[in-house]
Amino acid sequence: MNREEANMIGFEIVAYAGEARSQLLDAINCAKEGKYEEADQLIVDANESIKEAHNTQTQMLAQEAAGESVEVGFIMVHGQDHLMTTLLLKDLTQHLVTLYKKG
Repeated sequence: MNREEANMIGFEIVAYAGEARSQLLDAINCAKEGKYEEADQLIVDANESIKEAHNTQTQMLAQEAAGESVEVGFIMVHGQDHLMTTLLLKDLTQHLVTLYKKG
């Protein structure tokens, strides 16, 4: 996989993770306002976006595991950073929504 292909995967991961991040932050705000069903749906939607980001990431991992050389640049690192921080935000969001529900 050349750098251009890896960059495209990186951009895709950034897009999906960024979408999930926005949904999770919206979920926190909804829970804060007492809109629990909407918050729960936003978390479900965010999980779908995270799944897409993970699937995209897995494509690259599978190619490298198969022995293909992969040129990783800063865009891919940026994508990985977005995905990992979004996964952390997902865990925190679930806890915060639960706390708001217990109010």
